[in-house]
Amino acid sequence: MSMNRRGFLGRSLGAVAASTLVGLGTRVATAAPAPLPTGVASAGLKATMTRKLGKSGIKSTLLAIGTGTNAWDFNSDQIRSGDDNFVRLLITAHEKGIRFFDLADMYGSHKYMARAAKEGGIPREKVTYLTKTVAKDAETMRKDLDRFRKEADTDYFDILLLHCMTSADWIETMKPVMDVLSEAKEKGIIRSHGVSCHDFGALKEAAKHPWVDIMLSRINPWAVRMDSENVQEVVDVLQQAHDNGKGMIGMKIAGGGESTDKIPESLKFVLNLGCIDAITLGMLNNEQIDFAFEHIAAS
Repeated sequence: MSMNRRGFLGRSLGAVAASTLVGLGTRVATAAPAPLPTGVASAGLKATMTRKLGKSGIKSTLLAIGTGTNAWDFNSDQIRSGDDNFVRLLITAHEKGIRFFDLADMYGSHKYMARAAKEGGIPREKVTYLTKTVAKDAETMRKDLDRFRKEADTDYFDILLLHCMTSADWIETMKPVMDVLSEAKEKGIIRSHGVSCHDFGALKEAAKHPWVDIMLSRINPWAVRMDSENVQEVVDVLQQAHDNGKGMIGMKIAGGGESTDKIPESLKFVLNLGCIDAITLGMLNNEQIDFAFEHIAAS
């Protein structure tokens, strides 16, 4: 997959949170896939089935539609496809049974979700909204909570994550923001909080920290754009987090676009782990939604 310098920097900074189905046939990671775990069956899985996200109290469909493919500067492939196309995509996803929408401030996707909900008659109480913040201080977070809700035309978010934690000390540096989110949870402004991690140390802290309700974690069989080059040690941490009651959402299923022609293999691997409650995939059209549905069912 070709990428300009700006796109490379955006990805390096963790701006791409949703795995992508875009560009089937792009270059494939060379690392050997990890073996499938034994004794775990995914028979009967459907993209639209309802799943509990750990002990968070949040429920969603197994599949979330990602809105941040190649995203940076409040832009993404979804937005670049055209406003009407993006809104239609979100409506189509809902019509096909997806009830989980993976948004973020950095992606600029809030306003498109608001428009899709209005034009598509999407009932707010029947869907799950996840969004993410890059706020680094309490005042910014408080302002963002109001802005995010206004942009998305919602009174609350089901999940709000600290976006792209890249150091194990996030539990200290982000405490002012975490305190604001804890207060927001008590007030019903958000229903749960957590993190997306882009660092193995950050991931390990998230797996055991009691503040974390939800984790958005990079996982595929090849350790492509993951938090460690050792797939098994990532799986071990994700299993620990799952055992600790965290709601576990997998991302980078296609290695951030590097292994899109091996998505079926990755889906089989991830969905058989037994520690992932839901996954997010960045999709751009109806055909890619159908592709994901087909191969989740075949996993």
